Amino acid sequence: MHDLEPHYHWRDHYVASEDKRSPFYGRVYDEFRFTQKIYNYFIHPQWDYFGSPTLYMKILYVDYDKGFAILEMLGEWNDCLQNDVMYLKREIVDHLALHGIHKYILICENVLNFHGSDDCYYEEWYEDVNERDGWICFMNLLNHVEEEMRDTQIQHYVNFGEAYNYDNWRALKPKSLYKALNRAIQGGGMKFLPQ
Repeated sequence: MHDLEPHYHWRDHYVASEDKRSPFYGRVYDEFRFTQKIYNYFIHPQWDYFGSPTLYMKILYVDYDKGFAILEMLGEWNDCLQNDVMYLKREIVDHLALHGIHKYILICENVLNFHGSDDCYYEEWYEDVNERDGWICFMNLLNHVEEEMRDTQIQHYVNFGEAYNYDNWRALKPKSLYKALNRAIQGGGMKFLPQ
């Protein structure tokens, strides 16, 4: 797991630790010491801790003018034991919402497991973004993670599934990914993503 590094090709466009409006503003990263763990596995030091002992993240890009954020996730999403969605909502989403963010893209290909509980925080998050004509999209979920999310009924609040999966997202610029997902959500599913 220590080899899984957050996507870094967009650093010319955005760096969360340098953004005064980011919840991670001023954070300093040690590239030589691995101190954070998910269970007994060290993870790359670029991942950000936000309250969950099993789920980490990286804010890859934020566009305050268009009101969207792209987050990459890593680990086990455990609402049942850790209430991870509460940490995500309170520590990250609520903070970004204060600065006008109402559209969220979460890249979840490195979310290895999901353990659902209830849908209260997802419903609250949905209501918050829906007031501003926003949305939430989870991209590239593993099949078993998607099944567990459907069992928890969060598909009523979050866009996810095959229509929102795209393996080659790293080849895009952040605004191109946003535009494609926004079109897909408005049109009921992704038909294609531009290269």
